[in-house]
Amino acid sequence: MEERKTDIIGTGMAEEAADKAEMEKIRGQVRQLLGEFFEAAGMKEGQILVVGCSSSEIEAHRIGSYSSREIGLAVFEEIYQETQKRGLYLAAQCCEHLNRALIVEEACAEKYGLEQVNVVPQLKAGGSFATAAFGAFQNAAAVERIQAHGGIDIGDTFIGMHLRPVAVPVRTSVREIGSAHVTCARTRLKCIGGERAAYR
Repeated sequence: MEERKTDIIGTGMAEEAADKAEMEKIRGQVRQLLGEFFEAAGMKEGQILVVGCSSSEIEAHRIGSYSSREIGLAVFEEIYQETQKRGLYLAAQCCEHLNRALIVEEACAEKYGLEQVNVVPQLKAGGSFATAAFGAFQNAAAVERIQAHGGIDIGDTFIGMHLRPVAVPVRTSVREIGSAHVTCARTRLKCIGGERAAYR
């Protein structure tokens, strides 16, 4: 594989288009991850999947330093297609510059009673994944917090603050997308009571 230049524009955005073979590899990794995750997570129609994604980490750069519109869009397209097929709501987590706010469909915000805020994500203030979501959703809305039923974290973006208790790790064979570390989680109902309690 040809060595790629790693020049960075002063604003911290990728300067070059990603290699086509590399892009297809990333898409393939995302598809495999999704297949394994959904098989294990047992998510139901109408539930929320929160996803954090660092295109910089995918490209082997420090998070937030090499945002790639192309990579963010590719990962978003694969995930959005699968969530739509399964009747799930996708919540795209923004970067820390927007305090990890989330981009969701307005219908999701209304169904779950989420308070909307006024912000438009961009490559360097929100991130490429959330920017792709904002552009693709029919009626995009930004919210500050959510309690999702499952989550995928690509590049150590710390989605845990947006998961319902109790979070349970979901192990997949896909440990990386590009160079980005990947973790996944599902959630379960809290078990309450003590030694006399019975559970389903």
